[in-house]
Order: sequence, then C-alpha cells, then structure tokens
Amino acid sequence: QVRLVESGGGLVQAGGSLRLSCAASGLTFSAYAMGWFRQAPGKEREFVAAIDWSGGNTNYADSWKGRFTINRDNAKNTVYLQMSSLKPEDTAVYYCGAGLGVGYYITVSSYEYWGQGTQVTVSS
Repeated sequence: QVRLVESGGGLVQAGGSLRLSCAASGLTFSAYAMGWFRQAPGKEREFVAAIDWSGGNTNYADSWKGRFTINRDNAKNTVYLQMSSLKPEDTAVYYCGAGLGVGYYITVSSYEYWGQGTQVTVSS
C-alpha cells in the first residue's frame, strides 16, 4: 500500500521559513517523480514545484521560483520543500504527489498518489 505522509506545516509570520517533508512508503521511490501542490480554500489544487527521479531536474511555478526549493533524498524516501520569505498569500494546504516516470510533472493528473496534506498558515 502506497503512503505519502506530509509534515512540517504550521503557523509562521510573514518573512519566515518552513520546511515541508513528504515521506513515501510502499513504492520504489526512485522510480517516481515527486511534486508539491497547494490548495487554498475555494480554489483548485495548483502546481508549486516538481523534481525528477534523480533530483537532478526541478521545475517551479513562477509564483514560488526563487523562494521555494524542492529536493529529495532517495535513501530516505523523502521529498522536501524549503519555503522561505513566506507571504500571507502562501497560506494553503500543501500536498505532495508521486508520479511514475523519469521526468518531472506539473499537472495534477500526472500524479498517481497523494498525501493527506499539511496546512501552512502565514500571518501578516
């Protein structure tokens, strides 16, 4: 059974930082691209960042480019999202996804598995 478990969310002041983690089990982690998405209340899930199976290629949505960094540790079956210079508009539930393949993916439909999400709240 595949499980993705996010952690590291919380309440932080604007300008602060958080590091989200997503621990995977039940799959061959290095065979999967990983991605982070977010969903704000009343909005659709949107792409934040993605990383390929090796960690050598990454992609970011423009809104978070330069502030967020995605990386992965295949030995620990974990993907991370380092979030810096946080803004109130970054407030959302953040989800990690796993998509089988060698590239990286920016669409929700490309991911077969999802975690339960972790809440990030940025206060002004």
